[in-house]
Amino acid sequence: MILIETHKVPPLYKPIRLQEYGVGIFASLPTKSGLKKAIKNNLIFVNGKPSTTALFIKGNETIELFQAEDNTFKKHFNFPLEILFEDDYLAIIYKPAGILVSGNSFATIDNALTQNLQKSTLPTATRPRPVHRLDYPTSGLLLIGKTTESIISLNKLFEQKEIQKTYHAVCIGKMKRNGEIDLPIDDKNALTLFEVIQTVTSPRFGHLNLVKLHPKTGRKHQLRKHLFSIGNPILGDKEYFLEDLVLHRKGLFLHASTLSFTHPFSKEKITITKELPKKFKKIFSQ
Repeated sequence: MILIETHKVPPLYKPIRLQEYGVGIFASLPTKSGLKKAIKNNLIFVNGKPSTTALFIKGNETIELFQAEDNTFKKHFNFPLEILFEDDYLAIIYKPAGILVSGNSFATIDNALTQNLQKSTLPTATRPRPVHRLDYPTSGLLLIGKTTESIISLNKLFEQKEIQKTYHAVCIGKMKRNGEIDLPIDDKNALTLFEVIQTVTSPRFGHLNLVKLHPKTGRKHQLRKHLFSIGNPILGDKEYFLEDLVLHRKGLFLHASTLSFTHPFSKEKITITKELPKKFKKIFSQ
């Protein structure tokens, strides 16, 4: 196993279960479910011994998070990816619509990365991993970490909102020229800024708008839910839609077009843009 992070517990007023105390103490393991899974897989040690969910933390312990060694016999998904940026620390790739980023399925971007990216030459090199998600029907830019340090640093940049993401969508109906949608999602604050770039009339949908989107938070399905909430759902969305206004067989018209951030190691300003898919251009070039 490879040691990823170490946490020193300060003196505590009273004992607390590890599965409660450990939430958020590791940058690369921010959720309670992820913590419990790591404990179950014997990847968290307390004072040098494997831990359990029943363990109480009393104060002054050393908690270590490990990563399992890569399985060299694991099958890889042979799927060519377009690489827009790559160095020893990270990569930015294009995810086509209609493929999962990760999960239990074999056909995922995660399983295709080692076939497409160069192995890092750095001492903390690990199997390349996506550090954020895009929905299955969404196309666009995906940020990949190639070392343990890079994965941790990129996660911190996301937490600190220092990675700017721009999306483009095709939305249905009349819209204001620009505005913001400030509407909680799952009882958490969520904010999206939007700007209408172009509008065309449509016999079926009335109006179709090319919209630039800047999510200021990262809630699940945030853009899709927010646009639906103001009566302008994304074209092709089969979960958040207006009755009789669902476009079939063309996919979701949502595209992650730009990533911009300061490289955590070289300190270079990175801005990568991926042009709109052809199906977008076809609507607005008429």
